[in-house]
Amino acid sequence: MERCIVKLSGKDEEKKIARWQKISEVAAKQSGRNIIPKIENVKTIKEICQNFEKYDKILVAYEKEEKNTLKEELKLLKNQNKKELKIGVLIGPEGGIAKEEIEILKNHDAKIITLGKRILRTETVALNVLSNIMYELEN
Repeated sequence: MERCIVKLSGKDEEKKIARWQKISEVAAKQSGRNIIPKIENVKTIKEICQNFEKYDKILVAYEKEEKNTLKEELKLLKNQNKKELKIGVLIGPEGGIAKEEIEILKNHDAKIITLGKRILRTETVALNVLSNIMYELEN
């Protein structure tokens, strides 16, 4: 993303991805998950959008969104009464998501959401969103 502070390339990228994959495996085992999330190489916004059709809904946390909430989008998903939902969550970098990137995401049917008045750290947003999804959609 345009405002990403950390720029990865070459060996740095390979090392980081291997480290993140190990963290993913350990966390999955610790929480009793059967499926271990796969960490992939860094992708551009356009490359990410090419995978949107694999999901029932793509949610993008955006600090400048004021109306559409995570709760509203989860209500819509809950009303679908599907046993298994595939939800993609896109969280921006430390510097936030550029307006142009938001427009690209909207044009690919991503739902732009607000998480409230507080700006959360990139490291904690995923946990916040996942916790809300689990609360609202799991029985």
